[in-house]
Amino acid sequence: MAVEITRTPASNGNQKIWTWSAWVKKQTVGMGSGDYQQLFTANVGNSSRYTDIYFREDYFEVFGGVYSTSPTTVDINVSTNRVFRDPSAFYHLVVAVDTTQSTAADRVKIYVNGAQETSLKNYQGSTVVYPGQNNNTFMNVTTAQNRIGASGGSYPFKGLMSHIHFIDGTAYPASTFGETDSTSGIWKPKTAPSVTYGTNGFFLKFENSGNLDLDSSGNNHTFSTSGTLIQNVDTPSNVYTTWNNGSKRETATNGALQIHPAGDASYSYSVSTLGASKGKWYFEFKSNAGNGRALIGMVKSDYAPEQIGDNEEPGANAHSFAYRQNQGDIQMNNSTSSYGTQVTWTVDGGILMMAVDLDNNKVWYGVDGTWQNSGDPANGTNGFDWSTVRTADEPYLCLVGDDSSSAYGNTQANFGSGYFGTTAVASANSDANGHGLFEYTVPTGFYTLNTKNIKEFG
Repeated sequence: MAVEITRTPASNGNQKIWTWSAWVKKQTVGMGSGDYQQLFTANVGNSSRYTDIYFREDYFEVFGGVYSTSPTTVDINVSTNRVFRDPSAFYHLVVAVDTTQSTAADRVKIYVNGAQETSLKNYQGSTVVYPGQNNNTFMNVTTAQNRIGASGGSYPFKGLMSHIHFIDGTAYPASTFGETDSTSGIWKPKTAPSVTYGTNGFFLKFENSGNLDLDSSGNNHTFSTSGTLIQNVDTPSNVYTTWNNGSKRETATNGALQIHPAGDASYSYSVSTLGASKGKWYFEFKSNAGNGRALIGMVKSDYAPEQIGDNEEPGANAHSFAYRQNQGDIQMNNSTSSYGTQVTWTVDGGILMMAVDLDNNKVWYGVDGTWQNSGDPANGTNGFDWSTVRTADEPYLCLVGDDSSSAYGNTQANFGSGYFGTTAVASANSDANGHGLFEYTVPTGFYTLNTKNIKEFG
C-alpha cells in the first residue's frame, strides 16, 4: 500500500508564487519508460487539473496542465537532463515558482544539492514549457488536494523523504534550506531555516515519533496519512547503508531494506550501497519467506554487482564469503566450512547477527543473541578467518544471495534503522557512538555502517 500524506487547503493562497523543498533518497534506479514516482502534487477533479513534482523514469520533473481537455493542455513541463541513479545518496531538491517574472526561465527554477539546474528539457526531450507570465498554477487552491508521496494511491515514491517544506507566497533559492558544511564541504540541511511560510505553507520534519505528519511551520496544519509512516534514522546528516536496488536480478522495498529475488531459474545476488575498507561493523538479518536458502556475507566492492554472473552464488569464488542459511556453515572460494553448532537461521523467525572485522579479516555469525562457535567478537575469539581471500585495505560490501536456482524468499536487513520490513525491533540497542537501533547488543568495538562511522572508522 502506498504511503500518502494529504491536506486540502482551507483557504486560497498564492497560486503564482510558491516553493517546495525536500531531501529524498531513492530506493529504485533504472526506472522504466513511463514510470512515475510522485513527490508532491496538487490535484483538482480527480487529476483532471494538476501541478505535479515527481521523478519520471530517472529524471526529475515539474509538470502542470489540464488533462480533461483533448489534447491535454500543458502549462508547465520542466525536466532535468540530469538523472538520479544513486540509491545511497540523499538529494536535496528545490522547486521555486514565480510566474510574475518577465523572463520565462525565471518562472520555474529547479535546484539540486544547492545548485540551480540549467540543463533542462521537457519529458519528450524537446523545448521546455514555462508557464505564461502571471499564470495561476493549481497550488494553494481550496479545490486542489495536496498529496505527498503518491497521487490518490498511485505512482508512489519508493524511498525516504525528510525535511519537506512548502512555502506559500515566496520563491526561495536552495540556500534558504541548505548550506555547505565548512569541514566536509558537503551540502547539508538547515534544520530551522528563516522563511515565511504563508497561508498554506508547512514543514514536515518527521521527528515526532507519535505524530510523524506534524506540521512544524507554526501554521499547525492538519494532515491525513494513509498507509504506515515509518520513522527512519537514515537522514541527510548521517546516511545509513541499504540494499542497492541497482544490483543484479533483485528488487528492494521498505526503504531498500527488504530484498526480493528474481524468482526464476537463475541465482540472485545483491549488495549494500555503502562499504568500508577497515573497521568493525555489525548487522542483523531476518528471512520472512521462501525456502530457507539465503546467503549473507561480504564481497569485494570492485567485483559487485556487474561482474557477477547469473549462475554464480556467494562464496563460489575468492571474491566473497557467505553464511548459508539452510546449512549453518560458511562458503568461501567454492568450499564450505562448518561453523560452530551449525544452528540454521530459521525461516519466518529468528534473527541472524553478523559482526565483520575488516582490520583482522574475521567474521562472526550468531542467531537470536547467541554467537556461534563459542565466538565473541568483542574480544576477537573464535571468528571465521577469511584472510586468504583478502588483500589489505580492500573495500568490501555486504551481500545477500542464494545457493539454489529457486527463489530463497525475502531477506530483511536491519542496518541500524530499527526495523525488519515494517516490524520494529523489540529492543533498541545502539553502538558506542549512539547510532542505530538493533535487536541485540552491538559487540564492543563494532559499529553501524553509516557515513559518520565510516568517516571515523572506515
